[in-house]
Amino acid sequence: MILNKKIAASLLCCIGIGAVSLSSFTGSNQPAYSQDRWVAPAWADTLVSPYHDEPLTLANGEELFGLYCASCHGESGYGDGAAGGALGQKPANFHDPLVKKQTNGALFWKLSNGKGNMPPFQDVFTAEQRWQLVAYLRKLSVTE
Repeated sequence: MILNKKIAASLLCCIGIGAVSLSSFTGSNQPAYSQDRWVAPAWADTLVSPYHDEPLTLANGEELFGLYCASCHGESGYGDGAAGGALGQKPANFHDPLVKKQTNGALFWKLSNGKGNMPPFQDVFTAEQRWQLVAYLRKLSVTE
């Protein structure tokens, strides 16, 4: 059953439905609307990972990102993945200051619940896997 959910999530991403709608841009690279279009509830900011950041955490997060997120968000997290280009909204650029300033809890909540083109991963990934992804997104966002 878990394998079927993972396959389904992978297929969603591959056909371009798996974009995080954290920000959207027009062809002129000007924001089409402000970041506050998708704001996690205030209580999400209080969420803290119960797991320690360690090499295995980041390695697992990187693997999940490569399998489920990179097709839309791009290998380096700039929102330039091939599948994401087919969407009406550009997937989130994890290097963008508007994304980087969000709390880990807000990113975890968004990953869990989804919105628009971004599917909810709460039933696909365990809480630990979602926190691993958040940890990897943080690492990814500081690399250029």
